[in-house]
Amino acid sequence: MLYRIIDADDLPSLIRAFMESYELVAPVAQGQGYIFDVIENPDDVVLDYPTTMASPKKYFLPPEETLFKFDVAENDVSEYELDVKPRVLFGVHPCDLNAIERLDAVFLDSRYSDPYYRARREATLIVGVGCMPTSSCFCHRVDADEAPRGYDLFLQDLGDRYWVSISSVAAAEILEESTHLREATDDDRAAFAAANHRRAAAFDESIPNVQDIAMLMDTYHRDPFWAELGSRCLNCTACAAVCPTCMCFDIKDILSPDAKTGERVRTWDCCTSPEFAQVAGGHNFRADERGRVRHRMYHKLNGFKMKHGTMLCVGCGRCVRACKTNINPIEVFKFFAEKTRSSAVTTKEANDAE
Repeated sequence: MLYRIIDADDLPSLIRAFMESYELVAPVAQGQGYIFDVIENPDDVVLDYPTTMASPKKYFLPPEETLFKFDVAENDVSEYELDVKPRVLFGVHPCDLNAIERLDAVFLDSRYSDPYYRARREATLIVGVGCMPTSSCFCHRVDADEAPRGYDLFLQDLGDRYWVSISSVAAAEILEESTHLREATDDDRAAFAAANHRRAAAFDESIPNVQDIAMLMDTYHRDPFWAELGSRCLNCTACAAVCPTCMCFDIKDILSPDAKTGERVRTWDCCTSPEFAQVAGGHNFRADERGRVRHRMYHKLNGFKMKHGTMLCVGCGRCVRACKTNINPIEVFKFFAEKTRSSAVTTKEANDAE
């Protein structure tokens, strides 16, 4: 890893240099929020943004995509020509960098690599950017507040300049050609440390830091809390739509009007959808909201961690803002924290009685 300094005035030049060879996607203002979108004008890029309304996940895993086409009459399958553009994903927060790493664990590094995801991922350079937490962020509680890897460049705003972490040759060459790079001084290092300190101090420490999630999930698996939480669910699936790590999908075969040809399509799906766990014969393994909400939280906070070593949730806070009935991991953390306190009090009282 190399560390260099560039002037803030050099940023538009860097963006334009990327745009010469890549499609550039970056945060832009839209309505009252921000989204990731294809950039035509470098002046449209916003780096001091709160979390975007939706994650950049769609640039690797589209909401809908054709996997292959088939000919029923000829009993033949033809691979779909995937149109992959060289792309730069610019201005990605640490939580979303961690989210992409979670997606990589499933679609790149698992036993069966996904060729569609891989093609887009390998054609993409990623430029991360430091951020300040919003009121709904809780990445510091799920170990996703920092991103030690998963980017080609990472920019930390130091006011009139940027601290740049460099981890790929391709990005380094463009950076060197388009900006006035210099080595960091002691003042730069002090400013970098101060920026990190300000960010760490800005997180909401009232959000419980719950340990032993696996044990707590098993212990309180049948607690009435899940029924109460599930009773609020509207089955709208907004949580999955905005989540950077929801990766469930459905497969559909779409036939032509004459039923002679067709295509197999992959679309986003959501485990809180009433039909998600329904199988042939009408049986539904998670027919009620309690089971569906509990399953979602279990997978986000524990199930994925048991296999991959990290929580699937990255604490970006998008579900906190998207859910109209306040169903989110923070509520689960508060529940577990209260149960832990109550258990500790009960144990102490029992010990005192002895």
